[in-house]
Amino acid sequence: MFNLDRFAEDCLDAQRGSDSQQAIRALLTEAVATPNDIITALGEPSQAGVHKLYHTEELTILNVVWAPLMTIRPHEHNMVATIGIYSGREDNIFWRRNGNRIEAAGAKALCLGDVETLGKDIVHSVTNPIEKFTGALHIYGGDFFEVERHEWEPETLTECAYDMENTHRTFREANERYPASAVKP
Repeated sequence: MFNLDRFAEDCLDAQRGSDSQQAIRALLTEAVATPNDIITALGEPSQAGVHKLYHTEELTILNVVWAPLMTIRPHEHNMVATIGIYSGREDNIFWRRNGNRIEAAGAKALCLGDVETLGKDIVHSVTNPIEKFTGALHIYGGDFFEVERHEWEPETLTECAYDMENTHRTFREANERYPASAVKP
């Protein structure tokens, strides 16, 4: 059974170890291997949002829920991130810096049970391409809410300061377009 407190303690211990990212990836891989346990503990994903599960200066664990057909603009985390999918699917486009703009450099679809580690300097955008909510545990190697980050304007792909309010607005608008009652089971 997935126990959030125990999982957070294990991740924090791993974060302090010599091969922290390998250890965190192993913990997350084990967790998403039993997605129903996560759903029992956290609830069925039914509303888009960034839900804080654990937060210190050393480590942040989020439950990120993507609404159906939702896309989030290119952004960086400015810290290592490990993502594990416990429901649905997310498609990532990875971007490479080119001056003050970015250009597409690759892509990867993450499906149920998949885990991906993103390096400190990775820029990516995320789309939920299916008509159901996607749930993912995100583990960050630091204080996700305090680090300075950047994002890229989706039309011109030019760099700008990360705007948390813009991100919250994107999630609110997605919830307005796709209320849980209107989504296919």
